[in-house]
Amino acid sequence: MRERIDAASFKEMFLCANAALEENKQTINDLNVFPVPDGDTGTNMSLTMNSAAIALSKENFEEIGDASKCAANALLRGARGNSGVILSLLFRGISKGLKGKETADAQEFAAALSAGVDAAYKAVMKPAEGTILTVSRMAAAAATEFAKNNADIEMMFETLLQAARDALAETVHQNPVLERAGVVDAGGEGFVVVMDAMLAWMQGRATTPVQAEVPQEQVEPKGADFSEFDTGEITFTYCTEFIAARETKKSPELLRTFLENIGDCVVVVSDEEIVKVHVHTNVPGEVLTEALTYGPLQTVKIENMRNQHTVLSKDAQPESAEPEIAPAEKDYGVVTVCAGEGLAEIFTELGVDRVVTGGQTMNPSTEDILTEVNKTPAETVFVLPNNKNIVMAAEQCARLTEKKVVVVPTKTVPQGISAMLSFDPNGTPEQISEALSEAAQAVHTVLVTYAARDSDFDGHDIHAGEYLALLDGALVGSYTDFSELMGAIAKVSAPLEPEIISVYYGEDVTEADGQKVGKSLGAAFKDADVNVIRGGQPVYYYMISLE
Repeated sequence: MRERIDAASFKEMFLCANAALEENKQTINDLNVFPVPDGDTGTNMSLTMNSAAIALSKENFEEIGDASKCAANALLRGARGNSGVILSLLFRGISKGLKGKETADAQEFAAALSAGVDAAYKAVMKPAEGTILTVSRMAAAAATEFAKNNADIEMMFETLLQAARDALAETVHQNPVLERAGVVDAGGEGFVVVMDAMLAWMQGRATTPVQAEVPQEQVEPKGADFSEFDTGEITFTYCTEFIAARETKKSPELLRTFLENIGDCVVVVSDEEIVKVHVHTNVPGEVLTEALTYGPLQTVKIENMRNQHTVLSKDAQPESAEPEIAPAEKDYGVVTVCAGEGLAEIFTELGVDRVVTGGQTMNPSTEDILTEVNKTPAETVFVLPNNKNIVMAAEQCARLTEKKVVVVPTKTVPQGISAMLSFDPNGTPEQISEALSEAAQAVHTVLVTYAARDSDFDGHDIHAGEYLALLDGALVGSYTDFSELMGAIAKVSAPLEPEIISVYYGEDVTEADGQKVGKSLGAAFKDADVNVIRGGQPVYYYMISLE
């Protein structure tokens, strides 16, 4: 019988879960109910989990509250896709529930998981049953009920896991799309994998978890997080950096004011749980004393810049190096997400400040989007996700930056382009957001791709390798003959009576073939203005905008 888990146990359990997600990510990907190549739920959950596993691997913890907090903070910053964001919110709730605890018993862990479920439901605008939300809610409810009269946390996890599996099996009947495809929810399956791996460690089924590996592109540079600041004439000797927990209600803005009175190059970034600071000062002791009024210090680094001046001069970055957080030079800026050199050039020409590379099958993380938001030299930054699976990750940026972030929920790249064409900086953030949303909603999008596998959808027999067409996310059909596909697109688009048609051809399409598609649509819609543009996007042969 195991009555409690400590920080070391939580860490090992988490690392086991990370390894299990990595091992099972393709199985989770394959549960997607639609046969287009957007099977990325497992990949997103695995990448999200791995970001926290890396952070946990670097430290040992005395209290389970500290270990869970480390995981939650890293999960939030590394969250990818809706499934990754929801996973991060579940563990964020667990972290809040275990805050300040040295160990956790069955009742405490069950209550913490329930808090995570509540946070996840609140974050989803229209939560649907038959998803990871349902599976985690039923699991948390069963765990809570069990823990009322039983202190065995291992048995609590067994009860939790069985409830999760039962709920997962029911998802196929709760969601009409899942039922038609005959599969369970992919995100729910990911949750079951995580919980099963955590229980496996307690039961000795996974005694040596695979340690988290840092992907090459995620290797952290040596030195300080704030490495791009210009010290100018060294008036203040000590470069002081720290991260403090936020355990009081004091506003970080008060800390900023205090630091500006005793130093320069002040940067204060905070979320609900931590405050991260960089300052040049002559009195680092006073800085740290004030920091302690917010909460315990998690990391501290103080460097004597005078002693390092010669070395720093040799290693100085070029003048064009970008600051980690760009100062506001204008009221409004825009960050957009897209994949494809041509599309990126279009957005840049339309006035977008920063482009995040990503899209279908390659959802950027919250951290990826946040980096570009912080590099945008504006007080308010509008974010165009251009994919429904990126919206939630983008929305998490608001709590992680001092800039105001407004997410315009564009679901396709053509919607994002139309939004930028209507962008007028003369107005309030609310007025601008409304105008961008209206412009996006006026656009219908046809996507042309291929079937990744054999499937049956709405009674339509689909075979791997066939061309697929979707209009605003709804299946038009699958075809072996491309001219038949174009005829179907023209037929289903006719009621929309488009006046402007833009054809963005992908990386695997020649310009000549793109022009043929343009001519075909021009013949079908003689009064429409048809444009053919190189998008260079992966996954989709064509993105077709109908306005």
